[in-house]
Amino acid sequence: MPKHAAKAKALHSHTEKSHSRRKSKTRVKMEDAPRRRTREQSSSSNDVGITIGGSGTHTPTQKYAFEIEDPASYAKLPLTDRVVKKWRAFYGNKDFGNITLLIALYWLQGIPLGLAHGSIPFLLKEKLSFAQVGLFSLAGYPYSLKLFWSPFVDSLYDRKFGRRKSWIVPIQLITALVFWWMGGHIDGLVRNPAENIYGIMYLFLAIVFLSATQDIAVDGWALTLLSKENLSYASTCQTVGINCGFFLSFTVFLALNSVEFSNKYLFSVPRDEGFLQLGPYLAFWAVAYVLVTLYLIVFKTEDSSSEDEAGSYGIAETYKTIWRICKLPHMQQFIIVLLVAKVGFIPNDTTTQLKLIERGLHREDMALAVLIDFPVQIFFGYYAARWSQGASKLKPWRLAFVLRLLCSALSMSVVYYFPQGGLTTGYFYVVLITMVASSMAKTVQFVGMSAFVTQIADPVIGGTYMTLLNTLSNFGGTWPVYFIMRAVDYFTSATCLMPAGMGDSYACATQEARKLCVKEGGVCNVTWDGYYIVSASCILLALIMFVGYIQPTVHRLERHPAHLWRVTKESTK
Repeated sequence: MPKHAAKAKALHSHTEKSHSRRKSKTRVKMEDAPRRRTREQSSSSNDVGITIGGSGTHTPTQKYAFEIEDPASYAKLPLTDRVVKKWRAFYGNKDFGNITLLIALYWLQGIPLGLAHGSIPFLLKEKLSFAQVGLFSLAGYPYSLKLFWSPFVDSLYDRKFGRRKSWIVPIQLITALVFWWMGGHIDGLVRNPAENIYGIMYLFLAIVFLSATQDIAVDGWALTLLSKENLSYASTCQTVGINCGFFLSFTVFLALNSVEFSNKYLFSVPRDEGFLQLGPYLAFWAVAYVLVTLYLIVFKTEDSSSEDEAGSYGIAETYKTIWRICKLPHMQQFIIVLLVAKVGFIPNDTTTQLKLIERGLHREDMALAVLIDFPVQIFFGYYAARWSQGASKLKPWRLAFVLRLLCSALSMSVVYYFPQGGLTTGYFYVVLITMVASSMAKTVQFVGMSAFVTQIADPVIGGTYMTLLNTLSNFGGTWPVYFIMRAVDYFTSATCLMPAGMGDSYACATQEARKLCVKEGGVCNVTWDGYYIVSASCILLALIMFVGYIQPTVHRLERHPAHLWRVTKESTK
């Protein structure tokens, strides 16, 4: 046989063997493929909740990586075993110290928020009208408008001291100084709130502004303070920290500040003041602010390699990006929904509890109701994220919208039928159920909307995108408060009718005037109660907007593909 024929035959034989090996590998791959697909489908079917996390495959410009939490490894375990497993994983985490620090920073942030949005309105309402309390509500605006100065916090800093510490340290020291000064003066101001309402409002406007600015810096630091595999704990730290601070300044403080609660449970001899006054409470937290800040200065350093994050925008570019987002046609429709969707709930959220206090509900009873309501928010907050998946991402939000309107209407009935002789045990449960149902619907709406925003946000500019939408959502629940509380007073007509020869009649719309009327032997005759007029009007307006605009718009927007929400070239490829 010629040599070239032998070579050709050998080559042909080698080629057939190679083809055989490739076919064998292909068959193995094809047989394994269904199993891999089955595993992938099984994994995706168990996806629940959206968390802000990070993986090593994301570029530095993708500041937020949006991942789905897969609890398949622990879902079938008993509840106690799951809690123990979670705690052991958390305690043994390499970022345990940084996670604790984040919780502490967010905790400090929740202290002024709990006062401004919780305790102070209750203390003021005892002596002021709804319009005057509405004036104080302006103090909460900075937290809903922080987007407008957040680019400065991200862009201006001292490189040597640290990008985030450059803002956190001075802000916390200034807050401590303000708290310390208020510790010696705030009780005197609150005793005569009608004369000092503007001073009280400006003081809390300042500390809420400082708290909002600290929040911007802490949110940014969380992205670099935690390792990439632990970034999902950032939102947990924020939730735990702010809620605990808010809970202390609202529920715990109101109970300890109550004369009835203190005399019943804390004092052996009755006193005219509660166990804890606002001044000493603020002075205590001034010291806590200083201690945490000293720890940051002495013991905590920032990673210099993460100070200048790749792809971070300057001030001008950030504002241009915000404008490009707002120019998207469907985004403009979404912004309108965010700004008007909460109008129907504002009277219930801001005035119902104050009206219950006015009708005879004690502050310690309200504090107990909030205490019971707290774990309900945590529970439904977890499951709301699970429900906000699939094609109808905002379906839980829409259902909760209707439920909140029903709760608002029910709350009016609870106020109207409040027992004249004082709160009974049975009626307290009615108040509690109403509050919990309303809070549950509010939590489902909040988490559902947050989950939707997380899914549509452009990942290349995730921080700016999410901050914009969250700011608009918060502002939608803030801007109507002042006008609604003024409207309650405007539509209220109440006159103190004095017995013949004991003086002229006078207006008794405020709680203090009503008490004075009764003390002087008169009767406060309420002709029109603006609370019912304003609440019913807002519910009716919200129902019309929901049927005519919000429901069809949200239903259409949630079905838009992700690329229609993008504004950067990198994310549309």
